[in-house]
Amino acid sequence: MNTTINFDGKEIWFITGSQVLYGEKILKQVFENSQIISEEFNQSNLIDVKIICKKPVKSSNEVLKICEDANYSKSCIGIIAWMHTFSPAKMWISGLSILNKPIMHLHTQFNYEIPWEEIDMDFMNLNQSAHGDREFGFIMSRMRIGRKVVVGHWKEKAVLKKIGIWVRVAMGVNEARNLQVARLGDNMREVAVTEGDKVSAQISIGCSVNGFDSSDVTDRMAKFRNKQVEELVAIYENSYLISKKLKKNGEMRSSLFESARIELALRDFLVEGKFNAFTNTFENLGKIKQLPGIAVQRLMSEGYGFGAEGDWKTAALVRILKVMSHGLTGGTSFMEDYTYHFGADKSYVLGSHMLEICPSICVEKPKCEIHPLGIGAKEDPVRLVFDSKPCNAINVSLIDVGNRFRIIVNEVEGVKPLSDLPKLPVARAFWEPKPNLSTAASCWILAGGAHHTAYSQAITTEYIEDFAEILGIELVTIDDKSTIGSFKEKLKLNEVYYHIFNNKL
Repeated sequence: MNTTINFDGKEIWFITGSQVLYGEKILKQVFENSQIISEEFNQSNLIDVKIICKKPVKSSNEVLKICEDANYSKSCIGIIAWMHTFSPAKMWISGLSILNKPIMHLHTQFNYEIPWEEIDMDFMNLNQSAHGDREFGFIMSRMRIGRKVVVGHWKEKAVLKKIGIWVRVAMGVNEARNLQVARLGDNMREVAVTEGDKVSAQISIGCSVNGFDSSDVTDRMAKFRNKQVEELVAIYENSYLISKKLKKNGEMRSSLFESARIELALRDFLVEGKFNAFTNTFENLGKIKQLPGIAVQRLMSEGYGFGAEGDWKTAALVRILKVMSHGLTGGTSFMEDYTYHFGADKSYVLGSHMLEICPSICVEKPKCEIHPLGIGAKEDPVRLVFDSKPCNAINVSLIDVGNRFRIIVNEVEGVKPLSDLPKLPVARAFWEPKPNLSTAASCWILAGGAHHTAYSQAITTEYIEDFAEILGIELVTIDDKSTIGSFKEKLKLNEVYYHIFNNKL
């Protein structure tokens, strides 16, 4: 249940381009057709944000005005542009040059087929998308504007699906540009990949990242009465399979209450500060008696982003992917590539972490257990233990490579573990990387991919492609067609491209 995510009140503006030369009759028809299309979008269960049909734009001033309005609208999260007729593209320059919302170019036409017996020049003047959109495409390319292009008739399911994906990505971009990440403590000492330029992240991605002390949480723990703690423990008991040690009269029962109090205080801190993503690290726990396990897992299941050991980039990424996947089948979690299974035919990755895997990816009711951590010199932490659902997924890493950020995606096939894991006291996922472990791991390491990732069963590579395109972030993908040689060439070409064109950081 993603209780921190809400698509209500958000809008995509559907803007149709035309020009004054065609006269009022055609312009009226253009608007009517645009309204019919936008209504079709609103009726589709593949598009989850309301589409608002705007009056067709016919001049440079009208384009500029609607782009200004979109920029300042808190409801508008993106624009879908379509050229019903021919729309001279120079009139779009002033508006596009200041537009700061994501834009999708829909290349469609109102009619599905050519009316062979009735077609005349009036029909041709009205239905000119075939070359009107090419004019518009040129100016977008000339201005180096990143966008998604969707081609096909507006009633086709494939078209509606692509629009729906882009709309969800626009929600993710809107979240990124407003996201506040709280870091409880610093990064794990001496670790490189979890570091990064937070100023550059705010410039290129939008998220604000700031540090806080563990006392900002522990100082709140005393405000919660025993009754509130007991009520949360009761929720634990109704939601999970509680181990004997943590049950009533169990020898570690007090640790369950301590975990509940940590969750109440941590949630209070996040809500008050309007933080939708956070980090912690076992080296900066202060007076927190145990590394938050079940608290972090439950907060992630409600939509919060999380990164362990101060990994704010992954915390932000997990939150953004949770927003994109809101309401879809499958979960999204913080993840770590932990250990391998090298097999004669196939090799696999066992993904896990010390505690913090989100139960949104679980296959069955989680167990609530307590075990020693073996690191951090704190009390034994309470955590949820489960196996991940076997299904296709993506593993996504966001890293800072110095002059830019890079996103790495590996498509994977989640599978059932080859045997039970009775002594592994943490939640876990088991998967086969595409195209295989040898190629995938080689490419991942060549790209500098982190050991921490966002693991999602709900979204596909296309979502990440759209996200990277909108924000101008480098993206490299590892899938069933990847080879080490072609991947290395891609990285080399990217170095040249971003050396020339990346001036924001």
